[in-house]
Amino acid sequence: MENMVNFQSLFGGIYQDKKVLLTGHTGFKGSWLALWLNQMGAQVYGYALANEGQNHLDLLNLSIHQNINDLRDLKSLQDYFDEVQPDIVFHLAAQALVRASYNDPVETFSTNVMGTLNVYEACRKTPSVKAIVNVTSDKCYDNKEWVWGYRENEAMGGYDPYSASKGCAELLTSSYRNSYFNNADFGKKHQVLLASGRAGNVIGGGDWADDRLIPDIVRATAKNEAVAIRNPKATRPWQHVLEPLSGYLTLGWKLLEQNIDVAEGWNFGPDNSSNLPVETIIEISKKHWSSIAIEFSKDPNDHHEANLLMLDCAKANKMLQWKAVWGIDKTIEKTIVWYKEYYQNQKVVSQSDLNDYITDAKAAHISWAL
Repeated sequence: MENMVNFQSLFGGIYQDKKVLLTGHTGFKGSWLALWLNQMGAQVYGYALANEGQNHLDLLNLSIHQNINDLRDLKSLQDYFDEVQPDIVFHLAAQALVRASYNDPVETFSTNVMGTLNVYEACRKTPSVKAIVNVTSDKCYDNKEWVWGYRENEAMGGYDPYSASKGCAELLTSSYRNSYFNNADFGKKHQVLLASGRAGNVIGGGDWADDRLIPDIVRATAKNEAVAIRNPKATRPWQHVLEPLSGYLTLGWKLLEQNIDVAEGWNFGPDNSSNLPVETIIEISKKHWSSIAIEFSKDPNDHHEANLLMLDCAKANKMLQWKAVWGIDKTIEKTIVWYKEYYQNQKVVSQSDLNDYITDAKAAHISWAL
């Protein structure tokens, strides 16, 4: 029997009956966020491109309003904002793959920078909007491959086009906060609070993107094939998709409560024990799906990828009372079992995983779950 969860009480009950506009709802993170918001009684509106191929959102059968369109079409985006009149906007739509950004940098920058600009313009011209949560990435930082985590006040940067586009999106966010949504002018010249969330490597069921470790592994395993691993020593802060989503929802909660101090940038990542190399993630994954097979393949023509990248999440831990709920073993177990259930039993366990996550957060006395 699944855990019984009172979804309406989460995050102080702030999302019930709220109009929430979610860009990128057809993507991996976006589909999970749409599920969670829907369960909390929010009126969910999605704006995104269609997700080609396998799609987690379609498997969820959610009752939400969708507009399948391009973020770079400002008129269509503004028309949708005018129609919906949202209370809060979660901006997740992006070209999110490093290798794809090398192949098409124009697509990456136009989507991740100009697309974000269009969202802010639509928000600025829509009186109903009270809060914006912009989702970027841990790759927005100027990565010097230090052995310690980056704090929110570190310099923005980016070696590859994707990472640079996310650094640009953060600079754009800061500019709009200073110019149009200035915290000092809140309640006098405007009514909007803007925050951004930066998360590390996110895994979980329902991700079928190319050139991502877990999707590559499970796709190959389902076909009884070995998966080629390019960079087994690369270390990342691995976390389940529900972890950063709880951070974004916490930001939205506090912004809607008009907490001005929250309108800035935030890191959401796991504790240091989850900063592990790719080869270790694979070994743990094999415990839950024994037929996983790998082969190491290093193409001399491969593009640059960082070997080390970590976040310092002390600010979110202290000021938002946010922290990760699942350790690395539970994170990988939940992820691999999701795909195993899907491929072997045609079963989607997303709702069960969400229920378990919330139950565990409540048991750990995490503020948003109480």
